[in-house]
Amino acid sequence: MVIKPMIRGNICINSHPAGCARAVRNEIAYVKQLFHGNKCEKPPRMVLVIGCSTGYGLASRIVSGFGYGAATVGVSFEKPASEARAGTPGWYNNLCFDAEAAAAGLPAKTLNIDAFSNEAKSAVIEAIKDIALTQGIQAQIDLVVYSLASPVRTDPATGVMYRSVIKPIGAPYSGRTFDLASGKIGVVSVEPANDEEIASTVKVMGGEDWELWMDALDAAGVLSPPCRAVAYTYLGPELSWSIYKNGTIGRAKEDLERAARDINRKFAAKGGGGCAWVSVNKALVTRASAVIPIIPLYIASLFKVMKAKGIHEGCIEQITRLYRERLYTAETAVDALKTPVDGKGRIRIDDLEMREDVQEAAAATLDRITEENIYAESDAEGFRHDFLEAHGFDVTGVDYALDTPFDKI
Repeated sequence: MVIKPMIRGNICINSHPAGCARAVRNEIAYVKQLFHGNKCEKPPRMVLVIGCSTGYGLASRIVSGFGYGAATVGVSFEKPASEARAGTPGWYNNLCFDAEAAAAGLPAKTLNIDAFSNEAKSAVIEAIKDIALTQGIQAQIDLVVYSLASPVRTDPATGVMYRSVIKPIGAPYSGRTFDLASGKIGVVSVEPANDEEIASTVKVMGGEDWELWMDALDAAGVLSPPCRAVAYTYLGPELSWSIYKNGTIGRAKEDLERAARDINRKFAAKGGGGCAWVSVNKALVTRASAVIPIIPLYIASLFKVMKAKGIHEGCIEQITRLYRERLYTAETAVDALKTPVDGKGRIRIDDLEMREDVQEAAAATLDRITEENIYAESDAEGFRHDFLEAHGFDVTGVDYALDTPFDKI
């Protein structure tokens, strides 16, 4: 059938197989061209990406494989397609990555399983050993990327399911937002989270599961002695802190940083030069950011400014810079402890977004936005494009008038 985007309240409830595949191939082509002829003194040989199917996780897997030639194991929990209904975007992204990796001769294994479960950890360990056996290499992971973005988590120890919320803490919050379908601007008010909601959000989005992964991998002996581990987070400008940094999400991200410190203590006790970081990344269009008050308008303003200054980056550009300028430079490829970090030990690739001139211009742009001028004053069209592209729509080179099957890319 002909597939068109179905958007309800800034949530897209379907996806386009061919569009998802083309978008993945575009990112692969970007990485292959950028890395052509470039050598890294000590590249990762095997990389595990937990949350590999979309956004920063997908970009990390592409850079690892097609940039550095690493074998990759990817974990995500996506809904497959049927004859009558499209799969999730990540389902098609994984299909495309696997096909392109096979064509390029890159060892890759993708597991569609609940990453929070003990079964996922056991399955990944077996996949690591299987790849190592077939490739004649050590069954050791050089880099673990933790990029999960799930609204729910079942604790594998207790069987209790926890749900995260995006709410302020201590006081209600009201912020402007705009509707992607109509372009209309409205005000959304959110009541503060209670203690149970805060704790549940930390359970889902905090660092506990990241630690469980690292412990399981270490106990199985599949971490290389100088293994690196990185988890992704976002801070953003002060104008968003009430709903983000100082809200339930921020509380969970604080726990993610706590987990990084604990993982580093375990690395230090073992020796070998292993290191874990939280990487603070740039604001981008995601399923979550599209529905958080003020964030869509801020991102539209930010994109306008950064594109005008020639410093805008999407997922693949951000992660390419993370690898090339932080994780695997001439110095850090040999000694991970030389990776540049801020005063709290975090990697910062939001540095361009948080430049003073960028923030001042973005704030001024945001103040000028009205319902009448939103597409002229901001990059609302760019926000809309990125949102659609993440679901396989509005991708250049795809004929959306064609009859498209759901079950193939």
